[in-house]
Order: sequence, then structure tokens, then C-alpha cells
Amino acid sequence: MKRFNVTVNGVAYDVTVEEIGATAAAPVAAPATAAPAAAPATAPAPVATPAGPAGATAVKAPLQGTVMKVLVKPGDKVTKGSPVCVIEALKMENDVPAPADGVVASVNVKSGDSVKTDEVLLTLN
Repeated sequence: MKRFNVTVNGVAYDVTVEEIGATAAAPVAAPATAAPAAAPATAPAPVATPAGPAGATAVKAPLQGTVMKVLVKPGDKVTKGSPVCVIEALKMENDVPAPADGVVASVNVKSGDSVKTDEVLLTLN
């Protein structure tokens, strides 16, 4: 094993490194100075995506972009493959097809909304 002094963000650490293939466990690095450890940052809670009724099929954004047009409204009948929404990404307009036959249960976006990949655009029954 080898010992090194490493300084990270102004805090000196006394580090012991074990060679690969050795069988003994290496001790955990400890600060050489008595500096208090910073509390880990907590990740923000995920934003809840509106879902449709139980058993509904979600139509998700296939890519990140801006909703240019919503081509359906609640109550409209759609067939598998028919465009239900248009998303602009990289200066190109992309049709979002219906994944199945059904009736539009809810529309969760409107023209001008920014959407992320896999965000629910609308639901079908």
C-alpha cells in the first residue's frame, strides 16, 4: 500500500491506496485537517406528470422540443399511427403518432409548451 497527501478544494487528505490484486482492504480516506464535512445536496423531487384515467394509454414525447400543434382534443377518436401532435426539435417538425386506436381522454400540453423526452402529451382510452 502507498500513502499520498491529496488536496481537494483546499482540504488536505491523507490517502492510502491499495494495489490491484492485493487481498487486504484499503482504509477509507480521512481528512488531514479537522474541517467539517459539507451536507450532501438533496435532489429535487421529480415533477408529477398528469396521468389519464386508469387503464389509459399514455402518448409520450419521443424527443425534447416545443409543441407546435396539438391535432386532437378530448373525445376525438384516433387510429394507430395517426398524428396527434407536432413537436419542433432542431428546426424540424416531428409528427407524434398515436400508439394505438382509441379515444382521446386528456390532453396535457398546448401549443408553445416545452416538453422533455417521455413526458406525457395526452392519454387515450
